[in-house]
Amino acid sequence: MTESEASTTPLPRTNPELLGHEKAERLLLEAWHSGRLPHAWLVTGPKGVGKATLAHRFARFVLAGGSGKDSLYVPPDHGVFQRAAAGSLADLLTIESATEATSGRKRPDIPVEESRRIGPFLTMTAAEGGWRVVVVDAADDLNRTAGNAILKLLEEPPAKALLLLVSHNPGRVLPTIRSRCRHLALRPLDDACMEQLLRAYRGELDGEVRTALIRLAEGSIGQALDLAEEGGIELYRDLIRILESLPDLDVPELHAFANRLSGPKAGASWRVTTDLLSRWVAGMVKGGALGRDMPEIIGGENALGRRLQAGANLAEWVEVWEKITRLSAVAERSNLDRRQVLVNVFHTLEGAARQTNEPAG
Repeated sequence: MTESEASTTPLPRTNPELLGHEKAERLLLEAWHSGRLPHAWLVTGPKGVGKATLAHRFARFVLAGGSGKDSLYVPPDHGVFQRAAAGSLADLLTIESATEATSGRKRPDIPVEESRRIGPFLTMTAAEGGWRVVVVDAADDLNRTAGNAILKLLEEPPAKALLLLVSHNPGRVLPTIRSRCRHLALRPLDDACMEQLLRAYRGELDGEVRTALIRLAEGSIGQALDLAEEGGIELYRDLIRILESLPDLDVPELHAFANRLSGPKAGASWRVTTDLLSRWVAGMVKGGALGRDMPEIIGGENALGRRLQAGANLAEWVEVWEKITRLSAVAERSNLDRRQVLVNVFHTLEGAARQTNEPAG
């Protein structure tokens, strides 16, 4: 297999394992065995660290009777696990963004029609005589109307009803929802855990690629696996090579690179690339503000960062980062020409770099 071949990563609802979040698991176990389990939890942390996996793991534990003392683990051959994985467990409801059939992209929000399914579901008698559990992945995607529909349930929760809200950015969740949930924050995974997971899911990757993925993913196994699947290390090298030509862009190379990301099947590569570029510029700005080098993934990045920082107005680089992020988000949500958006982004970088390198007059 090569770096770009499909991964064998299980979905959160089919994943029996969870690494790196033993403390969070203990907190859930303690709350369960205390007999005073909060009816709503807001599970927060960066994307791809295992929040949804933990939520589904806890849901299975509760719906299987919650007899475990030391772990939330429910074996894959258990009937609750199998029905949950198949989406046929009557007492479990998962609310998430739908995927658009035409583009293959997820909708930018969860519509109110989805959140309104939660009320009738939780007020019904449990099919198996116990709890009813809802997992919302992610609560950030609830539009205001959908969020208000959930808020009513939080104010007067039915008995033996459990709501697990996954959130990558709790600042986007309604404050009234946040205030009615028990918070459970997950941290990025450490390098040893990332190494173990990459070996398990992508054992064919060599050590150098695994190390680069771990550094790029910053504690998110989901991000690391997405990068591996989309050839992220190669895309990152190409990005750095184009950035190294600043302030005089290698226009033919830029256009060839943009063409690779503009085809109908290149959506995932486009998202990976724009995210890598945005994070690199943010890292360069942060390094300049703190007076230190950036973490180097491939050779030459520190020298490039120092050159672009030299004499630069960091506030202007922040504006450049904001423009890159905004253009990428607009292109993702609409039918803008991705090729032209990427070219425009690099010309924005070129303008900032040229000002940086012009002698004061």
